[in-house]
Amino acid sequence: YYLVCDWPDQYADDYQSRFINERVHANIQKDGTYSVVPRMWGGVTSANELRAIADVVDKFEIPMVKVTGGQRIDMLGIRKEDLPAVWSDLGKAGFVSGHAYAKGLRTVKTCVGTDWCRFGTQDSTGLGIRIEKFMWGSWTPAKVKMAVSGCPRNCAEATCKDVGVVCVDSGYEIHFAGAAGLDIKGTEVLGLVKTEDEALEVIVALVQM
Repeated sequence: YYLVCDWPDQYADDYQSRFINERVHANIQKDGTYSVVPRMWGGVTSANELRAIADVVDKFEIPMVKVTGGQRIDMLGIRKEDLPAVWSDLGKAGFVSGHAYAKGLRTVKTCVGTDWCRFGTQDSTGLGIRIEKFMWGSWTPAKVKMAVSGCPRNCAEATCKDVGVVCVDSGYEIHFAGAAGLDIKGTEVLGLVKTEDEALEVIVALVQM
């Protein structure tokens, strides 16, 4: 990360020097098998995507399928030799890696916002998808988890993420520096912006600091 930031024109990534998880786009498990997490933009999926996942599970006899806390689907117990074919089938269905192993953007958790919720103040799902698609694939010094909640009830748990957005009637509260691991920490409020464009601009700048 720091090499490519400081010397973007000179540094060339050596893919084979990366950890096994990054090379095979999967997380190695305690028994030597792997888990695969396709990206689901903002936690949203479709019937066709679910059918594609089900077909992969059946075809490769994957023993465990689990919904994650980041609103994605994790397929566990995949043999290493099956990983290229698993990703080939998922890729044909339009999936990309969820980067569940990466030092980069993991998830942008969302609630349903104004599209469905009677308490929603803004389109939290749409903003979450927009943030995730804009920032997907970027490298960071450590993993980054985000969330967008459609109102102060905070169903997407934005106030314990690295970066969170809490939507309010007047715009978007930008939160940062939360944690939900061993040491739980609430976020700090950076400020309030009025538009989605401003929210995206502030979040992208904040992550680069």
